[in-house]
Amino acid sequence: MNLKLNLVSLVPILCASRLDRLNGISSPTATPVSKRQTTSFPVFNFTQPLDHFTDTGFTWSQRYFVNSRHYKPGGPVIVLDGGETSVTDRLPFLDTGIVDILANATNGLGVILEHRYYGAFLVTDRYRICSWLNNEQAAADSANFMTNVKFAGITADLTAPRTPWIYYGGSYAGARSAHMKVLYPDIVFGSIASSGVTEAAISNWGYYDIIRRAAPANCSAQFITAVKEVDDLLSNPETNSKVKSFFGMPGLTSDADLTSFFAGPLGGWQSKNWDPAVNSNSFSNNCAAMGSPNNATIDTFQGIVVSNATWNLATIVNRTSSRCPKTSTSDECFGTSNATDFQQTDLSQTWRLWQFQVCTQWAYFDSPPPDPSIPSMLSKFVDVDYSSKICKQAYPPGEFFQVPPMPNVEDVNKLGGFNIAHDRLAIIDGEVDPWRFDCPHIREDTPLRPFKLIPNAVHHYDENGLADHSQEPPEIQAIHQQEVEFVKGWLADFK
Repeated sequence: MNLKLNLVSLVPILCASRLDRLNGISSPTATPVSKRQTTSFPVFNFTQPLDHFTDTGFTWSQRYFVNSRHYKPGGPVIVLDGGETSVTDRLPFLDTGIVDILANATNGLGVILEHRYYGAFLVTDRYRICSWLNNEQAAADSANFMTNVKFAGITADLTAPRTPWIYYGGSYAGARSAHMKVLYPDIVFGSIASSGVTEAAISNWGYYDIIRRAAPANCSAQFITAVKEVDDLLSNPETNSKVKSFFGMPGLTSDADLTSFFAGPLGGWQSKNWDPAVNSNSFSNNCAAMGSPNNATIDTFQGIVVSNATWNLATIVNRTSSRCPKTSTSDECFGTSNATDFQQTDLSQTWRLWQFQVCTQWAYFDSPPPDPSIPSMLSKFVDVDYSSKICKQAYPPGEFFQVPPMPNVEDVNKLGGFNIAHDRLAIIDGEVDPWRFDCPHIREDTPLRPFKLIPNAVHHYDENGLADHSQEPPEIQAIHQQEVEFVKGWLADFK
């Protein structure tokens, strides 16, 4: 939530093993950002306690970057939450994106703040117990930073609440931005939650349903046809092994291990962006490869008859996945039954961080629609039980902490969920964002409680920007201007 969470359910990456797929997984936030920043911003460190609620005696250094190019005395602080990745991935937003846009309009100081356990925290390898990786501790980090930080080269006291702080986040960090306004209303003067996934859910079936409805009709129809046909072939004992061989995975034990690969081509939808330098064409390329619906059928060497949709899907899977070595079985290459594959804890296993948050508090597990009459682009075999089993495999019970049987989503939803609201809390959503299923419901748009829906937008489309804003699409220029207007309106009321 790198929200695809994939704020946050898993989109398998097509490669040789399930573990390799996990190493490539992103969260809801992990839409690629432009690397075109031309400015080197200074990096600083702020000392945080490991536990804000119990004195452990341990501290850690939280990284943050500062953009002071627009700051003038009396200006606010615009802080961007780094979310579930290294803070260096957010530098474009500090340079030409939303932080710079708001700082420029308000004479503000721009800051991006790293989330505990991500980025520099991880490489220190000092704390191997992730029980401190939760919403409450991370929110307390931000509050402690805002009320105590001293900025180099600035003599004025810019701590909150003496100075107004505007908190921004996208996707998982967007949910955190909304939560910060609810948890610390006297510290956070205003918040902007862009694609903020404030409603944690065990089943995240709506992610693929939004893609189904937003994608070109022919593309959706082809995926639906192929997935249904493969599910039927797997459900028939006479064709089960044949269809697995057809997809290049002979002898694979789990039906879901095969069909989980079908979600990979769909994950490219989230990587769409209005900026060509950031945009991924993978979804449109896969749509083109799926072809158009027709009545043609194909006799395969495996002795089954398939539609052109299934044939084309198999071509995509076989083209983009690594072949299994002759010395290995399909289960060894593509299976998920070996729990030890997921229990490596060296520092290269960065997938474990967001996955830990998924397994403890956020969930967002892949699953088909609860109503079988709804056409599905996701296999019936990829259900909550299958999607969540990694929680038991990757995090067996330990001496100091145990992952719950199912994530405690109420830890998130008690802060408001779909109905989260507060004065000076803005909700920004994309019209065709697959994470919109987990974002706050549409409500009245007012200056004090803005609700903005960006036309044809996918995931936190307002977060990045161009150095020349006049070259941005009209809808992006519009949302940036609207954000400037309501933030300036909020600041006019600051006392």
